[in-house]
Amino acid sequence: MLSLPLLLPLLWAVVSHGFPVTPEIQGEDAELVQKYLDNYYNLNKGTHVGKQKRSINDLVEHLEQMQKFFGLKVTGKPDNETLRMMKQPRCGMPDVASFTIMPGGFRWNKKDLTYRIRNYTPDLPRSVVDNIFEKAFRLWSDVSPLTFTRIFWGEADIMIYFTRGDHGDNNPFDGPSGKIAHAFAPGPYIGGDAHFDEDETWTEEKRAKHLGKINLYLTAAHEFGHSLGLDHSSDPASIMFPVYSENGVIALGQDDIVGIQALYGPSKNPIKQVSLQAPDVCNSQITFDAVTTVQGEIVFFKDRFYIRSHPLYLETKMHFTATFWPHLISGFDAAYELEHKDEIRFFKGFNYWAVQGQYALPGYPRSIYHSFGFPRTVNKIDAATYDAYTGKTYFFVANKYWRYDEYRQSMDRGYPKMIAYDFPGIGKEIDAVFSKDGFFYFFHGTKQYKFNLKTKQTTILKSNSWFNCRK
Repeated sequence: MLSLPLLLPLLWAVVSHGFPVTPEIQGEDAELVQKYLDNYYNLNKGTHVGKQKRSINDLVEHLEQMQKFFGLKVTGKPDNETLRMMKQPRCGMPDVASFTIMPGGFRWNKKDLTYRIRNYTPDLPRSVVDNIFEKAFRLWSDVSPLTFTRIFWGEADIMIYFTRGDHGDNNPFDGPSGKIAHAFAPGPYIGGDAHFDEDETWTEEKRAKHLGKINLYLTAAHEFGHSLGLDHSSDPASIMFPVYSENGVIALGQDDIVGIQALYGPSKNPIKQVSLQAPDVCNSQITFDAVTTVQGEIVFFKDRFYIRSHPLYLETKMHFTATFWPHLISGFDAAYELEHKDEIRFFKGFNYWAVQGQYALPGYPRSIYHSFGFPRTVNKIDAATYDAYTGKTYFFVANKYWRYDEYRQSMDRGYPKMIAYDFPGIGKEIDAVFSKDGFFYFFHGTKQYKFNLKTKQTTILKSNSWFNCRK
């Protein structure tokens, strides 16, 4: 009988409709897929041993379930995007909960809870750890009637440990990255307890991931949500999103607030708290900060989020920009892709950054004045796009635009020119632009303008016409 790891290459060859089985997904990645779906999507639950067809169908079904949860292309195949998500540090609790492994119920039957810190990480001073845990509990008490009191001996409702490897709860940690922490639903004994992997390097820095560290405050806020009875959320703006996602702000998402108040009710003395909420791309009033192509797909940026437009995406979901590009700041003014270099450039203010895939290129940020020759009167770029047919990049600033020759690395003569004169019908100013198949797509407010570069004809569309939104 074939074991599941041996079945994986066979499965991909049989059901992938031509998907190539590369060496990269036959060894460690094949084992990763099995373990990931085992741990977080109950892959082996109900599987009949010896039933190869059932095993293959189960694998595809659970892989599709994982892809749908994270808003990936639902292919049932371990493509590069899926593997990249599986390799992100994350909470060790399942996304599809098998609640039999969690003792007790799903909410506390009291509002005044206690917690105890059993030990400390050497990565941070004890006073810093104490303050971080206090702040993490306060996030939840600010929006609910719950109170949290620290005790120093005896059994608390929520016991907090730093530990590593197999630590006796049937949910072992796996070394640096991977599972970084987990917590159990409310109940007696281990119920409510939170465990943090001591093999991680813990820090209070908000931008920790690109340094190979993990922010303890962000992680604790997530785990304490489990301690209070919340499951994982598929909303990337939620603190209960299972993948460790830095975004520059540590705050509850609207989904978190709705969830905790559904369990315990609203706060009697509400404190105004900043909450994160992913923009609704199907809202007719949505606008975008920047748009660019990325290896044939179209990527839209809004605040701290990005959305990918692809014909295989049945659902459209937001993702934190910092999840994919942790080294970049959020809130870009403009972005464009240089296809021949496989490079994407992001602009904010008078600086810009360059990446290849998810990797930052060295030597950035750079100044738009030194690199492109803009006058000092230009404080920021409103929009930019590269025309692969001519090798020219168009920069739009207020009611004017510049044209830059990427091969000569110099600005073309005679610029800037007026937008309204050379691009009639799109207005005087734009928010974002990208080019595709001989057309420029301009965005201003809630409108999109499809501009034919040859005929100079304009078609007006909704700003969100690229998404699978119901009319």
